[in-house]
Amino acid sequence: MMVDLSAFSDEKFDPKKWINGALQQRHPQDPVEKQLVDLEMKLQVVSEEIAASLEEQSSAAILRVPRASRDVLRLRDEALSLRSSVASILLFLKKAEGSSAESIATLAKVDTVKRRMEAAYETLQDAAGLTQLSSTVEDVFSSGDLPRAAETLANMRHCLTAVGEVAEFANIRKQLEVLEDRLDSMVQPRLTDALNNRKVNVAQEMRGILTRIGRFKSLEVHYTKVHLKSIKKFWDDFDLRQQSNKFANEKNEAERFSSSLDSHSNLSTISLSSWLPSFYDELLLYLEQEWKWCILAFPEDYKALVPKLLIETMLAIGASFVARINLATGDVVPETKALAKGILDILSGDLPKGVRMQTKHLEALIELHSITGTFARNIQHLFSDSDLPVLEDTLKALYLPFETFKQRYGQMERGVLSGGIAGLDLRGVSTRIIGVQGVELSETVRRMEESIPHVVLLLEAATERCINFTGGSEADELILALDDVTLQYISALHGNLKSLRAVCGVDAMVEHVGTKKEMGSDRKEAASHARRVDFTSTEEEWSFVQGALQVLTVADRLTSRISVFEASLRSTLARLSTNLSLSVYGSNLDQNQSHMDDTPGNGELSIAGRAGLDVAALRLVDVPEKARKLFNLLEQSKDPRFHALPLASQRVTAFAEAVNELVYDVLILKVRQQYNDLSRLPAWTSVEEPSAFPVPSFSAYPQAYVINVGEYLLTLPQQLEPLAESISNSDANTEEAQFFATEWMFKVAEGATALYVEQLRGIQKMTDRGAQQVSVDIEYLSNVLSALSMPIPPVLATFHTCFSAPTNELKDLVKADSGSQLDLATANLVCKIRGLRLE
Repeated sequence: MMVDLSAFSDEKFDPKKWINGALQQRHPQDPVEKQLVDLEMKLQVVSEEIAASLEEQSSAAILRVPRASRDVLRLRDEALSLRSSVASILLFLKKAEGSSAESIATLAKVDTVKRRMEAAYETLQDAAGLTQLSSTVEDVFSSGDLPRAAETLANMRHCLTAVGEVAEFANIRKQLEVLEDRLDSMVQPRLTDALNNRKVNVAQEMRGILTRIGRFKSLEVHYTKVHLKSIKKFWDDFDLRQQSNKFANEKNEAERFSSSLDSHSNLSTISLSSWLPSFYDELLLYLEQEWKWCILAFPEDYKALVPKLLIETMLAIGASFVARINLATGDVVPETKALAKGILDILSGDLPKGVRMQTKHLEALIELHSITGTFARNIQHLFSDSDLPVLEDTLKALYLPFETFKQRYGQMERGVLSGGIAGLDLRGVSTRIIGVQGVELSETVRRMEESIPHVVLLLEAATERCINFTGGSEADELILALDDVTLQYISALHGNLKSLRAVCGVDAMVEHVGTKKEMGSDRKEAASHARRVDFTSTEEEWSFVQGALQVLTVADRLTSRISVFEASLRSTLARLSTNLSLSVYGSNLDQNQSHMDDTPGNGELSIAGRAGLDVAALRLVDVPEKARKLFNLLEQSKDPRFHALPLASQRVTAFAEAVNELVYDVLILKVRQQYNDLSRLPAWTSVEEPSAFPVPSFSAYPQAYVINVGEYLLTLPQQLEPLAESISNSDANTEEAQFFATEWMFKVAEGATALYVEQLRGIQKMTDRGAQQVSVDIEYLSNVLSALSMPIPPVLATFHTCFSAPTNELKDLVKADSGSQLDLATANLVCKIRGLRLE
């Protein structure tokens, strides 16, 4: 058995564990004692070997110590000698430096003089050569050797640069400019022929001549001019087809062909959206061919030369492109097509009043923009080898015709949304026909409720259009438009609420509360409606209640749908914040903001890379101030407390409060009518009439007013059940529906109680007979409240206790209670009403 000594060097060596491991290696039939004895013997032998080896190596080390000491002493002596040598060398160098500094300064002066003399010599040679070149340049031009002429002019330019601004050579400088223009004009015919006939060698030679004389810009201009003619033929093809179709249509109309032929001629009319892809395809094919040819003809310049051609093309057709886009957007709507007008004409306000912006106008514009976007992606792929600034300029030129529309996007979107809101049926309820007002009220509420999802769809569609058309760069204008249009919609709903209040006749009954202030004819109209309600049937009365309760559903759905839309809009804005900031800056928004704050001019924006080449990023780079405001808005949208529609959110809340107020006024209207002039009822001041027969001194039954109120309150839960069921669409909402019904039931009951207490406080005088009667009325109302599981207010209980007590016992009752169960203020008031004075 071999002994492994490596485990002994481990800091966590465990002897027991090591012995157990060694014993596990024994044969099962061998006794443990024998194994332990062998192991001990081997360990002892190994330890003796280690001790012997250690002793031997220690002896050898002791013998080497004297030799090492001698080596150390020798190295120390050599180090001292080396230090002395280095010190002497340094002293010598210092002496040499002092003597050579003057020599070096002298040599520097000599070198300066030499270089000046050489420069003067070269200048004299250039001046002599310039004079010679000026005298022989005409002979060179006469020979027709254009490369030699270019070389001569380049040498003249070099000589003029060398001699500087010398008056004697001013004429030669002017002569040089004339000669360069002359050579440029001589190159152009050959360059034109080379470009038209695809002569690579000639094109390269002409390019070399222009480059030699510093006229590369002339090459770009001439190259663009030659090919722009061919490309404009593609663009003018649209007008030619339109004129041809117009002529055919006029001919068909003059000859009065059959209806089938007429329809066929109408179908042949070309739309810009159907023609534009073919134009882009032809243009792309043309540019691909030019790209391949320019790689051979102009290998140093093709990456900028072909994109320059496309840029100049878009600039040349830009105004025509905008006009065609405008007309194309008008062709999709019959009203604007008949006038041959488009979006820009609608925005200018020059069209008749009935003509307004429609969704189809924007959809047509977005379709054309999408077609251009496809072409832009193909161009970006074709010009992928070009420098990033060249790509940026090219893509900006492609989208330039749409910039006019994007700058007015907010106005366009506001017009579309306003038209959508105006198209909704939000008529208020009519107040002219008596007897069917409840039905009309329900119909009005139905129209209000059905309009909510339509409005939300309009808002969502507007958000999608903004992303598709502007890439989110006009998100700030979108939010303003959405907010304004939502306010317009909510204002229409508020108008309906006013008509509902007028029909229900609640304004005349609550004017004393101070929450509604009608003036003039409005107040008279409201009072008239209130009188109408008094004479309607019970069924009509409950139809008002049901219609008013349905308005709660309108408020609830409006609040929830607007809230959900706002959350979705915040999510969209947060996504735009990430995408746009990465495209423009290539870093997180916080770093972007600090970068913008640190740079002059409110931030110098730039595209983060080729991945950021999209229309939105390109627009923002050109308008840093707008970009700063937009990024601030997008950053704020990440806050959960941010309201994407700030004004609309406030109006939604105000609308919900107005709805709650209307519903409460309608539900409490019956109570108000019954309690009207309650404090001045004759029953409170009646006295017991003398009779020959014994009769009860008071009525054993409550009066009609409180019976009507009690029956109304007990019937109200049945009226709340349908609305609660409409809210409870699933078992999960059952508790919510029950809470809703209970909440409104309690609210109306509490209001009825408060109105009753208010009327009781207004009683000026009460006889014993009247006190007995009012105590019965209060007891009946208390029983109704108990049936509705409502607690009896202490004030009402105090009224009941004090009115039930005989007059001669009331003072003692109040004094004995001392406020433990009675409301002292109310008790004192009852005493005053019953003619008692508490001392």
